[in-house]
Amino acid sequence: MRTALALGRRGQGQVWPNPAVGCVIVRDGRVLGRGWTQPGGRPHAEAVALARAGAAARGATAFVTLEPCAHHGLTPPCAQALAAAGVARVVAPLTDTDPRVAGLGFETLRRAGVQVTTGVLAGEAARDHAGFFLRVEQGRPLVTLKLAASLDGRIATATGESRWITGLEARRLVHAMRARHDAVMVGAGTARADDPSLTVRGLGIVRQPVRLVVSRRLDLPLMGQLARTAREVPVWLCHGTDADPALVETWQGLGARLFPCSVAGGQLDPLAVLHALGQAGLTRVFCEGGGALAASLLAGDLVDELAVFSAGLALGAEGRPGLGALGLERLAEAPRFELHEATRVGGDALHLWRRAI
Repeated sequence: MRTALALGRRGQGQVWPNPAVGCVIVRDGRVLGRGWTQPGGRPHAEAVALARAGAAARGATAFVTLEPCAHHGLTPPCAQALAAAGVARVVAPLTDTDPRVAGLGFETLRRAGVQVTTGVLAGEAARDHAGFFLRVEQGRPLVTLKLAASLDGRIATATGESRWITGLEARRLVHAMRARHDAVMVGAGTARADDPSLTVRGLGIVRQPVRLVVSRRLDLPLMGQLARTAREVPVWLCHGTDADPALVETWQGLGARLFPCSVAGGQLDPLAVLHALGQAGLTRVFCEGGGALAASLLAGDLVDELAVFSAGLALGAEGRPGLGALGLERLAEAPRFELHEATRVGGDALHLWRRAI
C-alpha cells in the first residue's frame, strides 16, 4: 500500500477534479502491474495497472489508495474493470465520499466475488486525498499557505525589497510544491509588487498549475507577466461583484477566467473565493501570499497546511510583516497548527504545520 500511495502522489496537481490514486497489482510477491491517475484525470490508476498486468491480473491482489469508482463517466467503472479482470482481492484504505461512489465500488466488487479489505494505512491515505474530500464534502479545495520570512517574520524590507530572502534550494523546493497543487494563488498586492509568473520552472513540468489572483477591483498590471501569458498558462481571477465591468471584459479578452465573489468587511470573502474554486474543480491550492490574503485565510480557519521557510537574517520592526492584521485580543483566538516536520533546506529551515485537530 505504501508503494501505491507513493505512486498516487505523482498525480497530485495534475488530475483535478479527480483524486490522485495509485494502484499496484501483486501475486505471489511479484508486482504484475502498477499505475497512477494520469494527467487530466484519465485513465484511472486501476485501468493503467490492469493494462500493464494483462491476463496475469486474474487471481491477483490489487492495492488501491481509494475505493474504486462505481459510476459511469468518460470511462467504465474501475470496480467493474477489476472484477472483469478476475482480480481475487482488492485492498483499499478508504471509502470514497463522492456520493456517486460512497461504498458502491466495494459493493460491486463483493457481489462479483472479490474479497475486499479496507482500513490499511487509512490515515496516510486520508492526508493524500484531503483536497478531494474537502471539495466533495465542503465544496472547497485544500489550502496550503506558504510563507518565506526572516527570523523575525518579515517578508521584505521597509522599501519592499524581498528578492531573495531565502536561498536557491528553498526556492527550488517551492517550485516542487507548486507542482503538487492544482493552482498557485496570490493576492493583488503581490501581483502588483512582484509581477510574478507563478509557474513551475526547472523541473520539466509540462502541465502547469492554474495561476490565481484574488483582487477585488481587478487593479492588476495589464502589461504584466500574467496578462501577457494568460493564453499560454491558465490565469483565473477572483474579483468582487463591484469590479469595473470594463476591466472584467479586458481580462476576459486577454484569456483569463473570471470568478465574481461576494465582499465581506471591505474585502473578498475568502470562503466564497474557495467555494468558487471548488465548484470549478480545484482540489489543492498553494497560496503564496501576500500578507492580507494570508491573514484572511487564517482568520477564516481556511488554512489546512502551513509551509514556513525561515531564513537566517533579521529585518527589524520596519520590515514588512508576513501576515496582515488578524484582530486578535486573546491567545485563545489565534489559529493553531501542529508541527508535522522540520527540515533544513540549504541555509534555510522549513517547518511544515497542519491544522490542529
